[in-house]
Amino acid sequence: MGEDSGSRLARPVFWLLIFVCALVLVDTTFFTALTPLLPYYTHVAHLSKSGAGNLVAGYPLGTLVGALPGGMLTNRLGCRKVVVLGLVLMSVSTLVFGWASAAGALDTARFVQGLGGACTWAAGLAWLATEAPPQRRGELLGTALGSAVIGALFGPVVGAVADEVGTGPAFSAAAVFGALLVVAAFFVRVSHKSLPQSPWAMLPALGNRRVLGGLWLTMLAGMAFGVFNVLAPLRLAHLGATGLVIAGTFLAASAIEGVLSPLAGRQADRRGAPTPARLSLAAAIGVSILVPLLGTRMLWLVPVLVLGMPAFGALFTPAMALLSKGAHHEELDQGLAFGLGNLAWAGGQAFAAAGSGALAQAKSDRVPYFLLAAGCLVSLLLGFLVRHGAPQQDPAGQAGSQAVAAGPDHAAGRVPVEGAVRGEGGAASVAVSAHDQQRIGVAAD
Repeated sequence: MGEDSGSRLARPVFWLLIFVCALVLVDTTFFTALTPLLPYYTHVAHLSKSGAGNLVAGYPLGTLVGALPGGMLTNRLGCRKVVVLGLVLMSVSTLVFGWASAAGALDTARFVQGLGGACTWAAGLAWLATEAPPQRRGELLGTALGSAVIGALFGPVVGAVADEVGTGPAFSAAAVFGALLVVAAFFVRVSHKSLPQSPWAMLPALGNRRVLGGLWLTMLAGMAFGVFNVLAPLRLAHLGATGLVIAGTFLAASAIEGVLSPLAGRQADRRGAPTPARLSLAAAIGVSILVPLLGTRMLWLVPVLVLGMPAFGALFTPAMALLSKGAHHEELDQGLAFGLGNLAWAGGQAFAAAGSGALAQAKSDRVPYFLLAAGCLVSLLLGFLVRHGAPQQDPAGQAGSQAVAAGPDHAAGRVPVEGAVRGEGGAASVAVSAHDQQRIGVAAD
């Protein structure tokens, strides 16, 4: 029997959830620690506004390069090995970043951090999505993303501490946490083994509306944080904010986002991903317009950032739920699916981080913010998630259970019949045409 939303998780799944939460928490802690330190590194490394954008873009650029390889490695080697590889890359590069002061070394360290993040996120989320009960997949992914937000909470704090005691000692803690997580990875059970798939298996999945919707929302959220992570701290510093004030602003925003992510996951499981996605997009439009208009006074800007930035972070949970469910429907390995998700997020954030800095330097801060608002508005008006994001009863341990989904397959006369077979092989599914089902029924009679 499948597990209901309120039922207790099996112990192995519970400990896996704790591990994945710790994994993404540590990664985002040292990723977001740069935010309050950006003015410091701009001064130490003699960076222009465009150079600061390139520094922020280094991590997502590394994730962009490592996204598909990370997904393919997860499919070939398994989740545990790729998680360990990502942790090693993250630990070493963060240690280097803490002690470096030259622009080239800093950019390189952030790039390698992104490579490590591509591995840990693809393997960690695929591990969780594969082991999670289908009826609670969105909720557990939302919980993991909420932990990432908690990491984003601590990141600015680490950055503020590093601003006081020095970046070297503060970032050296990453090596310690990374080593502890490497050890912990070998105590987490794996019950499903991936069947190796060719990278070309991703191409048919790109025709699935859920997959496309999840990738677009992921890229849009990445673009938003690329803009805000560059322009917001620099604007606050220009208005006289200290590193502590900048850290507090992002800390408070992340706290709100940490509460919203699991709630968005539950709504995605119960009502479909469009509900939390539409609410987030509507709020994001207003925030993108207000921030540049109120950017002349710190007293107005800080509360708008605190209350507004969570609207973008809340997009990640319905995006991941859509991507995972669409990949399951298309029989695409979850590692490859989240590799595509990494590609979408990294592409959006790297492009927006570098582009927003250069565009703001050439024109004004309003231009990238208004472009972001336009992207959210177009996404909301298109409403491409509405027809294809309704909750669906996935198979949960009963061989021969059937799930009929309206969509392109249904319109073409093909109805997916999925029989979930638990064990080493995971879940097997086969799509049978309506005509063939009728023939099977006649034969059975």
